[in-house]
Amino acid sequence: MCLIIIAHRMSPDYPLVLAANRDEFFSRPTKQAHEWPDAAIIAGRDLRAGGTWLGVGRDGRFAAVTNIREPGGNEAGKRSRGELPPGFLLGDEAPGEYLARRSVAFGEYAGFNLLVGDADSVCHASNRSPGIHALGRGIYGLSNGAPDSNWPKVVRGKDKMAEVFSGNAAIDADALITRMRDEQQAGESELPETGIPDAQERWLSSMFIPAGAGDYGTRCISVFIRRGNGACEFSEQNFAANGECAGRHDFVFSFLQPIASPPPEETGALSAVG
Repeated sequence: MCLIIIAHRMSPDYPLVLAANRDEFFSRPTKQAHEWPDAAIIAGRDLRAGGTWLGVGRDGRFAAVTNIREPGGNEAGKRSRGELPPGFLLGDEAPGEYLARRSVAFGEYAGFNLLVGDADSVCHASNRSPGIHALGRGIYGLSNGAPDSNWPKVVRGKDKMAEVFSGNAAIDADALITRMRDEQQAGESELPETGIPDAQERWLSSMFIPAGAGDYGTRCISVFIRRGNGACEFSEQNFAANGECAGRHDFVFSFLQPIASPPPEETGALSAVG
């Protein structure tokens, strides 16, 4: 993923709402969202390295990873970052326990942000900043920078997520997908400095990146909604290189484990609103 917006315990009716955009080369072989035949995972799959950028389990667990933009760095790493989400989804460890166990090998990967959660907690870790951080009540955003990087797309994404909680209307995947398909670019003074040319920085600054030079852009928008009654919805809208919709996949299932009491407000390394 290249943009993840998550609302954690903002409403007892919707204890978890996540929306995310995956930016990638359209030529990279990928299977769209499906139930993996070899694992209890619902996710898209990278057919080159075998992992995924975001996935959910029928037990209500989820995991998502973003790369950290590091021009000139060892982008390949020794291991694929896409193996980190399935590693969590296939087990039964609590989010913090999983991150602590895997942290001993974080140095084997190129830069990443990893977000994992179950019905009780959501935790974040990065191999470019110290610590494992539990998320309290709030709206959070992650992109391709450090966890505390409030890039314009992150700020805009959090504002759009806040909009869906501002009224009493039901929250659904269609409304979130529409909000995530935002192509507004950041102003010149707002652009982050990540070591790439300004023109490229501006092109990559929008929440949804239309396909451009190099066959690169937003390939899919994913939404995961977990309701307080245990009902879950996972949706993925895919896009072709010409920007047109290229397949929609929806999965609805019931997660019956009771939702734990809200934890104290603890934002960790991420910035939150709400």
